[in-house]
Amino acid sequence: MKKIALFDLDHTLLPLDSDYAWGVFTTTLGWTDPVEFGRRNDEFYAHYQAGTLDVHDYVRFATEAVRLKGQELAAQANARFMAEVITPAIKPQARELVKQHQAAGDAVAIITATNELVTRPIAEAFGVPDLIAVELARDAQGWITGEIAGTPSFRDGKVKRFAQWLEDRQWLSDDTDITFYTDSMNDLPLLEHVHHPVATNPDARLRALAESRGWRILDLF
Repeated sequence: MKKIALFDLDHTLLPLDSDYAWGVFTTTLGWTDPVEFGRRNDEFYAHYQAGTLDVHDYVRFATEAVRLKGQELAAQANARFMAEVITPAIKPQARELVKQHQAAGDAVAIITATNELVTRPIAEAFGVPDLIAVELARDAQGWITGEIAGTPSFRDGKVKRFAQWLEDRQWLSDDTDITFYTDSMNDLPLLEHVHHPVATNPDARLRALAESRGWRILDLF
């Protein structure tokens, strides 16, 4: 029986939303109008929390500034973002939880609705090479177009992308024992799909559901 530990990222392993924080960070760099970007960013985040987000519209919005700046400036900005925003926010208890599963020999992966450009360095910071994130379409020069490539790892899409991840490794679902940590009701499809759902730093709706279903609740932060 192959044991697998899946982790959502934002508000689960991190005490913040990396996508939202990246948007705020690019505004501080002068890449976007602070008033208009802030208004739209807050609007999209409210839709995410309510479970009504159009992920394609959001990714176009969230990647527009970095797409226009190009690869070199994007890499420089991401390095600063990691150093100034993300690394100070990574808590010892989050690192330890990941390491516990790795030390037990579990396969560990981060599965997130945030795009790969933002989350790949974060997964690396946690020492997790397996990342299932929103993949971005790229042009002939290899730079992002603002569109999503394939199925976005969001809501039902997380189940599909995880199934593909298993298939790529030739692991049968019947031969796995899966634990999934997440804070959000948006991840209900995957929570209902795994053997051990763990409501981690859960929002109010997920906490209530976890209590009613007898799921484990972990207040990591």
